[in-house]
Amino acid sequence: MQNETTTETRENGKTNLPTHVAKVRNGYGKKASYERIGVAWVNEDGSYYVKLHGTQVVSQFTLYEIETNEAGA
Repeated sequence: MQNETTTETRENGKTNLPTHVAKVRNGYGKKASYERIGVAWVNEDGSYYVKLHGTQVVSQFTLYEIETNEAGA
């Protein structure tokens, strides 16, 4: 299944970089670490298209807006 906005962006010749990164928190407090598990794009209707990496099963994750200076988006 492919996102319509993603297809339109490619056809228009614009870049198709994700707008958010999906992360899960492992641990608590100061010892907590965050693992990147995927990326997301904002659709024209305000909804999000989320693409998770790998085969992990997660019940909760957080989307963080990607900063313009963040490498490896």
